Amino acid sequence: MRRFPRISALALAASCLAAPALAQSSAPVATAPAAGPAGDPVLATVNGMPIHMSDVQAAANNLPAQLQQLPPNQLFPLLVNQQIDRKALLVAARHEDLERNKTVAAAMQEAADEKLEDAYVQQQVAPQVTDAAIQAEYTKDYANKPGPEQVDARHILVKTQAQAQAIIDQLNKGADFATLAEKNSIDPGAKNGGELGWFSQNEMVPAFSAAAFALKPGEYTKTPVQTQFGWHVILCEGKRNAPPPALADVKDQIRQNLADAAIKATLADARAKVKIVLNTPPGGGDSDGE
Repeated sequence: MRRFPRISALALAASCLAAPALAQSSAPVATAPAAGPAGDPVLATVNGMPIHMSDVQAAANNLPAQLQQLPPNQLFPLLVNQQIDRKALLVAARHEDLERNKTVAAAMQEAADEKLEDAYVQQQVAPQVTDAAIQAEYTKDYANKPGPEQVDARHILVKTQAQAQAIIDQLNKGADFATLAEKNSIDPGAKNGGELGWFSQNEMVPAFSAAAFALKPGEYTKTPVQTQFGWHVILCEGKRNAPPPALADVKDQIRQNLADAAIKATLADARAKVKIVLNTPPGGGDSDGE
């Protein structure tokens, strides 16, 4: 049976773009919210089924970012009407006893099982991914620990090896590196005397990094360095270990790492508590086909 997409943010987007007047032409919407839980009023009912403010807010949160930017007086009635449409479709489906259809019932059960699985994982993971846990991980893995080695360098980029060698010859005679960079380099940084600033080894192409990190502060490359960009002459102006990143810069990564570890542990624990029997499928065999 051909499947059609459910009412979704895409349908709402089409409504917003193609028919801005939908809010006025669709099913009537309650203009004064009815009584409901504190802070969560009932905005409309469909055959007695309530549509709460929280339903509309949840729908808004699931919208693409560009749709969330619509003016509230345009977006709100569209979202309410979307919820009304969904309730009306639910009524129609139940009237047809579709939940008794074996295929539909199996899909509903699968969806319910997935929700239950997700809820269990969230319950197990959330306590392990707190601000305190993130701070502790940051203190252990980042704070007060030196970062990777970095080099502060300038470079001159030219098209040929001969041009690079000629520049090295001038440097050997005492020429100023920054002046030569401004005059000869084809790199956009030439106007700044070829200044690159501080960088780690993995931030540059291998041949360039190898040459730059082999230099001592104040030294320049005595032979031209070739990369896919051309020929370089490199001056090392300083070396250091990068300062540790601020918590704000790595917080999301730490949170993800903690979540991944908690999910892995949750799965391992769940597997350890059940009996698993793997059956070889008919026709199955060794990976070599025997």
